[in-house]
Amino acid sequence: MEHGFVWDLDPVIAYLGPLQLRYYGIIFASMLYIGFIIWRKQMLRGGYSLDLAERFLIWGVLAVLIGARLGHCFFYEPERYLADPITILHFWKGGLASHGATVGLVVTMALFCKKYNLRYLEVLDRMSMPSAVGAAAVRLGNFFNSEIVGRPTDGTWGVDFVRYNAMMGEPSTLRHPSQLYEFFMGMFVLLALYLADKWAGKEKRPLGLLAGLFLVLYFAGRFTVEYFKEFQTLEDSALTMGQYLSIIPFTAGVVLLGRVAVKRIPTDEGREERIAATNKKLPSAASKSEKSAGLTKKTSGGKHASAKSAKSGKSKGKKRN
Repeated sequence: MEHGFVWDLDPVIAYLGPLQLRYYGIIFASMLYIGFIIWRKQMLRGGYSLDLAERFLIWGVLAVLIGARLGHCFFYEPERYLADPITILHFWKGGLASHGATVGLVVTMALFCKKYNLRYLEVLDRMSMPSAVGAAAVRLGNFFNSEIVGRPTDGTWGVDFVRYNAMMGEPSTLRHPSQLYEFFMGMFVLLALYLADKWAGKEKRPLGLLAGLFLVLYFAGRFTVEYFKEFQTLEDSALTMGQYLSIIPFTAGVVLLGRVAVKRIPTDEGREERIAATNKKLPSAASKSEKSAGLTKKTSGGKHASAKSAKSGKSKGKKRN
């Protein structure tokens, strides 16, 4: 091949006994850390406690992993996994879908909001930038794994995925690096959300703005990139499975932005009351309140006892005189 780029990187960095250290794993772990840092900053900026921000970490990780895995199994290869359901648990063999991760997060955030008296749209807004980081990072990991490749191309920017070709038994072929297209798309969405957050006044921004922008920008981009990705299913259809799955969240984003334009409810409206209602749901906050109440009662009891003792002393003094 006169043009193009040959990609033949071993996805395994090192073997640690029965375990493997992979680029994908490092990228995924970094994504979770960076996403959590952004989420935590958003929550603290909104006046919420560090305890509350940290409580969502386990929820979010499980939502992404379980949602992404189930999404891949039932959106892209339902026959295979329904025939042998135990293989759904084989995470290490690959197979995660971003649409499934989105569904998992949306459902989990609804449960989290109900548990801690949070506004759903506000939480969606605060999770939008971490979601963009996650979407970008996963595709970068796919590139290092030589998976979810693009369709063949004659362009000089094409990539020859040597390991993918060997696995599929195909000759050397230049393909669109669709994973990198989605990586840069995710970074663009992240930048757009950051600028929108800043331009809209941060905590003064209209409720639902960031969530609506994320849904519209990301899923419009995802719909477009699907034209360059190798078919994973529905080869005879006018649209790919990824495109069909992008239509609903994109439409939801458009509706949400329309709502934002009409209502324009500031994020910080009723801030003190909302935070107080949320804190009541935190065991740590309740514990502190109980300790504080106990201390106050003890102190007031002590003062009362001291006053009573002093009064008794005065009475005895008068008798002695």
